[in-house]
Amino acid sequence: MRFRLTEDQRALRDGVRGLLTRRFDREALWAAVAAPGLDRVLWRELGAAGFFALRLPEADGGVGLGLPEAVLAFEEAGRVLLPGPLVATHLAAGAVPGAATGETVVAAVDGGLVEWLAEADVVRGEAAGAVPLRSVDPLTPLHRVAAVGSPDSVAVLLTAAEQLGTATRACELAVQHARTREQFGQPIGAFQAVKHLCAEMLVRAETARAAVYAAAVTTDPVDIAAARLLADEAAVHGTRDCLQVHGGMGFTWESEVHLHLKRAWVRSQRGSANTESEEILAADLAG
Repeated sequence: MRFRLTEDQRALRDGVRGLLTRRFDREALWAAVAAPGLDRVLWRELGAAGFFALRLPEADGGVGLGLPEAVLAFEEAGRVLLPGPLVATHLAAGAVPGAATGETVVAAVDGGLVEWLAEADVVRGEAAGAVPLRSVDPLTPLHRVAAVGSPDSVAVLLTAAEQLGTATRACELAVQHARTREQFGQPIGAFQAVKHLCAEMLVRAETARAAVYAAAVTTDPVDIAAARLLADEAAVHGTRDCLQVHGGMGFTWESEVHLHLKRAWVRSQRGSANTESEEILAADLAG
């Protein structure tokens, strides 16, 4: 399937990237790490920009766009490690008052884990007896609950879009470092082993991009399952390879590389989607 962004879609992607560049740059990222918590002002700005109401009909006060446009927006959010229950709040637009405008923060019970439970104004699903967990990602607080539900297919695809954003950013960081870091009198990107790592990262990211964009168009459950698995692989393996390119620098607290890896790990567990996606693909192949 060929998927070409329209002029309007490119403008939407650039607009979201511009907003996040202004409001959640590197300085804001580290400020959030130093003082964890949801930025309600930024959340309302996202709402005012239509981030949560992208797929809500215009008659209901939304933007009136479709799933492909939402995927582009969530890809940008993943690229900058934007924190918060983005998917849950987006899915609640039109069903929970204030969710579309960012006035209400919504969390969702998904696969036994709840992200941002303590910060949420509304929790969708049964969260009784939730137990706080020590999250590996400092920007994603987690609780575990007994209830396990089947993840929404749109939530699965939007998570894949976030993972795609992380995979893309990891590739950018690796290439940038490979071009500027020198060893033995030349950039490390001149060495074949580093070239191979960067090339493999790019291939995984672009393969995932094709699958995620296609699934946004077809909305077929099998396509969404494949997109999620490919995006998880691109994000997790890509950030690991990015660490390898950076060497010891990638493990230091001052580097953002380890934050991308930790977020990719946490997202890969969201909604138990790996197992469910594998079952969907297996059933399709067996059928």
